[in-house]
Amino acid sequence: MRLCKMAIPRLIVCFVIYTSLGLIPSSLGVILRTMDKIVWANEFEPIELTCLIESISTNNPRIEWKKIKNGVPSYVYFQNRIAGDLDQRAQLREPANILIFNATRSDTAEYRCEVAAIEDQRDFDEILISLAVRVKPVVPRCSVPEAVTVGTSTELRCLENEGFPAPLYRWFHNNEELAQDPKNTPKPVNTSYSINPDTGGLKIRIVKKEDAGEYYCQAKNDAGYARCPSQMMEVYDVDILGIFLKSFGGVVVFFGLAGTICHSLKRGCFSNKGHNENYNWPAQNEGVEYGDADEGHFRHKSSFII
Repeated sequence: MRLCKMAIPRLIVCFVIYTSLGLIPSSLGVILRTMDKIVWANEFEPIELTCLIESISTNNPRIEWKKIKNGVPSYVYFQNRIAGDLDQRAQLREPANILIFNATRSDTAEYRCEVAAIEDQRDFDEILISLAVRVKPVVPRCSVPEAVTVGTSTELRCLENEGFPAPLYRWFHNNEELAQDPKNTPKPVNTSYSINPDTGGLKIRIVKKEDAGEYYCQAKNDAGYARCPSQMMEVYDVDILGIFLKSFGGVVVFFGLAGTICHSLKRGCFSNKGHNENYNWPAQNEGVEYGDADEGHFRHKSSFII
């Protein structure tokens, strides 16, 4: 009996201390947990965010869900109804889970489940869940040169900017995938190429005849993949005779034009002298006659004195 009397005050003190620190027994407070704090979902597919109530005494607790994007919270479940961005697209499931019927890329955010139980010693608890919605890539934009010359270098490009997470790229030649490391390919191919799976670039350092054919690119992530239409690339040999004839023809045309210009200069076609330079002006002491003396007209002479 004496030991029991001494133990009771100790229990009361311990209860007070635990209560003040929030470390109370589960039967006296609301406690939440979730199956996954980081959730991934595919776009246009259903996803459920779990908010499980492990312990509670209150019969009708207040349940709220908030969406937090860029640090700004907004209600998606408030006063016993779906609201905000999830209106008409979700429902609350027992005990406090929220089911999104068709997740979209705009649903990527953090979600906070809050439960208030006024009859419990610990009357409030919350849990934070991060949701990321995967987006399937769209058809990438591919750039393949139409024709290249043997021995030169070239680059094929592929770009897709809708998929999330960012997709990885693969290249296909004549419907066969090019290995990321050309040394690992089982077939004899031109090993002077390199693929950047992050940017979608395919570089061929030294083009060979066997590089000709159809090329297409594929963008892929966890949500799916998409490919661009096939494009043909032709490879030509170096035409030494054609280059020589073109160069020789250019030289002939140049010298022909130069000879024509020189011949024109010798003939004076480009002279700046005019016909007026051959005209001899009359001397100052010469007179000007305006008529014939025999016809009785007055003749003006330079020696005429008034």
